[in-house]
Amino acid sequence: MTSTDNVAYVPTDTLKSVADGVWIVDSGPLSAMGLSVPVRMTVVRLRSGEIWLHSPTGYSDRLRIELERLGPIAHLVAPNIAHWQFVKDWKDHYPQATTWAAPGLRSRAPVIKSGVVLDHDLGASPPAAWADQLDQLLIAGGFGVTEVAFFYRASRTLILTDFVENLEPDKLGPVARPLARLAGATAPDGMAPAHYRFAMNRRRAAVKAAAQHMLAWSPERVIFAHGRWYDSGGTERLRRSLRWLLD
Repeated sequence: MTSTDNVAYVPTDTLKSVADGVWIVDSGPLSAMGLSVPVRMTVVRLRSGEIWLHSPTGYSDRLRIELERLGPIAHLVAPNIAHWQFVKDWKDHYPQATTWAAPGLRSRAPVIKSGVVLDHDLGASPPAAWADQLDQLLIAGGFGVTEVAFFYRASRTLILTDFVENLEPDKLGPVARPLARLAGATAPDGMAPAHYRFAMNRRRAAVKAAAQHMLAWSPERVIFAHGRWYDSGGTERLRRSLRWLLD
């Protein structure tokens, strides 16, 4: 059986600096489509001093203290239809924080049942709260599968969720490894998993245009929720991960 330390990017549930004003928090593993996978949150400190949490991972008092040293936790972002489960815990501890959700998320039965409060839907353009620092792009596939991408201009950091996955085979168990390979989600040039690509291909022209928009941002680094993120050479590495869409 694969241990937590082998799957997740240790140390977990602690801040790791990426660039000025940007951090990640590695966590997990979580179970996704039958695989045990690592998961990642991205943290941005806005010019206002407020802290923006993208795809929040599990709440802990230790992590809360680390984050509060950066500034007040003000924005909780659920960027696609899968990455919302931990928003409620953070909102319960920070009721004054604003929650933001990918379009269509609030109407899903598990979300309604959970009781999570989602204040605003994310749109194609960034809200005033972060428009001076972060660009925003809506990626809308079929079957209600949506994701919102963000680009932090100052350090040319692209922030995704599942639009790229790059799972390292050595971090997967003997059963999960071939499944991840079949899904196309393994390093070094991992793609979105097969079910995600299938949904996105239902609106292929629009999704391809969104991908080209992201490439035009020329990201230096690309952060995503699962697997080894791209800490350099982001534009070309992203292009390879989007070969299913661009070729």
